[in-house]
Formats: sequence, structure tokens, C-alpha cells
Amino acid sequence: MKVFKDLWWFFKQEKVSYGLGILVLALVSLLTLTPPLIVGIIVDHIVDVTLTTNILLMWIGVLLIVGVLTYGLRFVWRIMIFGASIRLARLLRNQLYKHFTNMSHRFYQRHRTGDLMAHATNDIRAVQMTAGQGVLTLVDSLTMGGFVIVTMAATISWKLTLICLIPMPFMAYLTSYYGTLLHKRFHLAQAAFSDLNDTVQESVTGVRVAKTFGQEEDEITRFKNKSKDVVDKNVAVAKIDALFDPTISLIVGISFFLAVVFGARFVIAEEMTIGQLTSFTLYLGLLIWPMLAFGWLFNIVERGRASYDRISSLLAEKQDITDEFAKSEKIATGDIHVAIEQFSYPGSNDYALQNIEISLKEGQTLGIVGKTGSGKSTIIRLLQREYDLENGKITIGGYKLNEYRLDDLKASFGNVPQDHFLFSATIADNVAFAKPSASITEIMNSCKLASIHDDIISFKEGYETVVGERGVTLSGGQKQRIAIARAILPDPNVLILDDSLSAVDAKTEEQILESLRVNRAKKTTIITAHRLSAIKHADVIIVLNEGRIIQRGNHHKLMKEDGWYRRMYEQQQLEELVEQGGQEDAT
Repeated sequence: MKVFKDLWWFFKQEKVSYGLGILVLALVSLLTLTPPLIVGIIVDHIVDVTLTTNILLMWIGVLLIVGVLTYGLRFVWRIMIFGASIRLARLLRNQLYKHFTNMSHRFYQRHRTGDLMAHATNDIRAVQMTAGQGVLTLVDSLTMGGFVIVTMAATISWKLTLICLIPMPFMAYLTSYYGTLLHKRFHLAQAAFSDLNDTVQESVTGVRVAKTFGQEEDEITRFKNKSKDVVDKNVAVAKIDALFDPTISLIVGISFFLAVVFGARFVIAEEMTIGQLTSFTLYLGLLIWPMLAFGWLFNIVERGRASYDRISSLLAEKQDITDEFAKSEKIATGDIHVAIEQFSYPGSNDYALQNIEISLKEGQTLGIVGKTGSGKSTIIRLLQREYDLENGKITIGGYKLNEYRLDDLKASFGNVPQDHFLFSATIADNVAFAKPSASITEIMNSCKLASIHDDIISFKEGYETVVGERGVTLSGGQKQRIAIARAILPDPNVLILDDSLSAVDAKTEEQILESLRVNRAKKTTIITAHRLSAIKHADVIIVLNEGRIIQRGNHHKLMKEDGWYRRMYEQQQLEELVEQGGQEDAT
């Protein structure tokens, strides 16, 4: 029953709903005691040959009134108790979603997407059942069971009541034992479902890759194995679940046997009437539901406890990127200074960056180049405070990054990441994501700057074209340019293009960069690229190699040096000439 203690905060919050629901449920239990009593009275009238039409009609009328009242009150308690449990599900779902959005990249390195989805669906559903059906079965089994036992003992025969309760301790022991087993197995079943969820998410997302390499059958086999594991784990749960009802039915059956045997002897000894024995057996029949509910309660509670433990452990994970040291109450603006002594990713012993020094005045453009894995994107992540820097510091306008509120820091950046994610929405909605209040004119202007406007208006639906999940209906270059338009729409103080021009041709790249130079003359721009033509106009260029700066300067200075930059630039220029020559020959 620990889960009820864990959920006590919610029960206090919804005390009116639960209080009224429990009160009405108790009234329903009391009303349910009436029919057996009336049946016993009528049987005694029949035995004594004193039953008249008026007496029979009177008791039938009472039964009708009780039935109507019970019907209405059952509607009320369902609204109260089940309505509150639905609100708990909404509350937990909102808490999880907010928690997910506030967590840093480290959190998502530890948890898979499918597992997080399982927490927000299956686990919350199990907790909702506990706060709804669990409360119902707990209250109903206690009130109905208690009222029935007290009524049998006080109004009919306390001796026969004690005899019929002899098997009950065995049921309490067995249901408790089953509940412990159920908790362990349900926890494993939920974990297996998380794995299946993650497999489905990966398979659907990577379906084109699987088709490209002809791995459909392998993916189907992997899914079948995961699905079989889920079935096996849930069958193990079902085997324990299946023990509750037979155990309870057997014990209640023994109680019925004792009631008939000893009740008959009491009737013969004239300690009870036949009507009282009839009422007693009917009351004993009413005990079947509380006993079944008691067993069902263990089932629901153990499922809910396993799921609530999983949800609580997730919510208990602390944010490692917080506003704890925030001082500034404005959006980050001004000169940028980067001084990184050493930085390594969590769980790695290798340094991703070492001895990095960068000074960038407001309005300048910084170009960052280097081989794959040299640390370009790491600098971008640290600038946006996706990770906190321990050895070194980064300042914007004289303030350290952790001295800005996170919302203000994020608002100062417009970022176009390498993975240009688009939502399954219209092009206009995707562009306006960073500024939902933007007018269609503002959206179109940002698309013109990103050299994507002409492509968009050529579509049948124009800006209302739905791009499909992750922009599946667009080419790589179109997705990149829409992502650029989205980033520049709010006119951020710092625009970051993290290798964001790789999928466009050289002419389009030049158009975009020229538009940005003209329209962002007083704003800072940071560009990482493999194609050096994208950063040759930058005020400051740094060349990285294995996390260190090996060259620094502008394009003209670096071209005078005999280093990586000049060799790579000349190589790329030669490749471009060869490519152009091949195209002319083909023409």
C-alpha cells in the first residue's frame, strides 16, 4: 500500500472529490445491505404464513427506491473518484513533459526516446488505475466487507459469522504473497515494453536507411524478438494475476460450505430462523465482491507502485543546467570571449577541447573549420550552455553564461544545427516556430534571406504546404534553408550556422551569406563549415585539430601561411573547377 502514501500529496489536493466520492461509496454499500434483509423478512413471512399483498408491495417499493438511489449514487462516486484519477494522469503527464523539456543533453544521453514515451503512456496509465480503481477497491472492500460482517454478526449470528471468517487469514496471506511476485514481474514487463517502444521508434525513424541497405527482414526479426519478450514478461504477470480470483473463490466457497453446514444446525437448534439463514447466505454472497476487490486491489496497487517508482525516479533526476547563479536580467548581448582550458564529455576520458581562446566583438563573424571530430560543434554546444564548463569560462557582454537566465540566453541565439529537424506541419508553421507571433510577411522575408522563398511559392500549397514528418517531402537543401529561415526570423543577437550550408550549391550558399552580411551587419554570426568558401569572408577564422586551435586569422592571413587552411582551400577550389569542367563536358 506504499503507493497510496506516495500519492497522499494528490489525495490532499483532491480531498473534496475523494472525500465526497468515498462518502457516497459508503452510502452505496449501506444501501446494498437492504435487499438481503428484505428477502429474509419476506421468507419468514412465507414460513409463518403471514405474507399479505400489502406487505409484499411495501417491501417491493422499498427495493425499487433503494435501486434508484443506488443507481444515482454510483454515478456520483464514479465522477468524483475516476474524475480525480484522470486529473492525476494529466498532472503527471504535464510534469514529465515539462521535466523532459528542461533537461540537458546529458539526460537524453542516459535515456532512450522509447523509454521516455513508455513512462508517459503505460506507466501513467497504471498510476491512474491506482488512483481510480485502486481507491475504489480499497474503500469498497473495507466498507462493504465491514458493513456485511458487522450486519451478519449483530443482526443474525455472531457465532456463524466467526466460523465463516476462519478461512479469511489464509486469503490475506496468499494475496499478499501474490502481490509481491506481481510487483517484481510487472516492473520487468514495463521495462520490456520500454525496450519495444524504443525499437519501434528507431525502426520507424530509420525506415529509409533499413530499406536502402535491404535490412527489412532483420528489422522485422528484431521487432518480433522484442515483441515476444514483452509477451513473455506480460504472460508471467498474467500467471500471477490469474491466481487471485481462483484463490478468493475457493476461500469464499469454503465459507459458504461452513455457513450451510453450521447454519443448518443453528436452524435445527432454533438459534436462527430460515429467513435469517437465507439473509446470512445472501450477505455472504455480498462478501464475494469485497474479497475479489481485495485481491484485485493488490494487483492494481502493485502495478501502480512499480510504475510510480519508475516515474518518480525519472522526475527525481536533477537539472544539471540551472539558473542558480543568474545575475543578469537581460538577453545576452555584447562581445564574446571564450577561454576553455579543458573540456571532455560526460563519461569520456578524452579531451574534446583544450586551450581554446577566442575573442569576438559584437557584429563580427567567426568561422570555425577543421577536420571531422576536431571540436567545432563542441564549441557551439558550450556557447549555448548545453554543457557547463568547469575548466575555463565563456562570457557574453562581460557576463559568464551561467550568470544569464537560461531563457534569456536561449533567446539571444538563433541556431541552425547539423540535424535540421522539421515538424510535421506547414512550412509557415515550421519557420514561425521560433516566433509564433510572426506575420506571413515576416515569414516570407526570412525565407527570402535564406533563398528558399522561390522554392516555396512553386509548391502547389505554397507556405501552407505540409512538409511531413521530419520534412520528409523536402530535399536536403530545402530543409536546410527552411531551418536557416526559422533561425533568422527572430533576428537573434547571435546566429549560429553549424555546418548548415553543406546541402546547398555554391551559388545558393553565396546568396545566403551575402544576404546575412547585409541584413546582420551589426549582429554576431558564427559559422562552422567543411566547405571553406562558407567562411572566407569571416572577420575571424580559427582552424581546429584534435580539440586545439592550430591556426587563427582572416582568410587573407591564413592563405599566406603554409598550413592546413591554405592546402584545404586550394584543394576544394581545384575540386570545384574539376566538377564544373565535368558539367560543361556533359553539356
